[in-house]
Amino acid sequence: MSLIALVTLVVRDYDEALAFYTGALGFDLVEDTARDDGSRWIVVRPAAGPDGASGTSLLLARAKSPEEESAVGRQTGGRVGFFLHTDDFTRDHTRMTAAGVHFLEEPRREPYGTVAVFEDLYGNRWDLLEPAV
Repeated sequence: MSLIALVTLVVRDYDEALAFYTGALGFDLVEDTARDDGSRWIVVRPAAGPDGASGTSLLLARAKSPEEESAVGRQTGGRVGFFLHTDDFTRDHTRMTAAGVHFLEEPRREPYGTVAVFEDLYGNRWDLLEPAV
């Protein structure tokens, strides 16, 4: 085994999630396929970096039950559960802030890099992180 290719993120609505991830976060749309049961197979991933790598993709899966609905926005129990690496923190932080992404803190420098926690449109917590060289 060499990588985790796809992680499911339970969302409230396909189109609002797709707009957030491709618009505010700048992810690429990999696939949006209608399925016979009325669901969609929507895969997004971070835009490829200078080295051509884009990392793990997200499957945006609409909640289908009250149990799944209750997990939207709290899929990691309120902890940071997703880590979005960047090669230019200032560029991406500025772009994301202008696009309306809600950061929970000011950027900070840590031994491992420059980081700030933000929330996606449902409240899931993410780190925007430029790793230290």
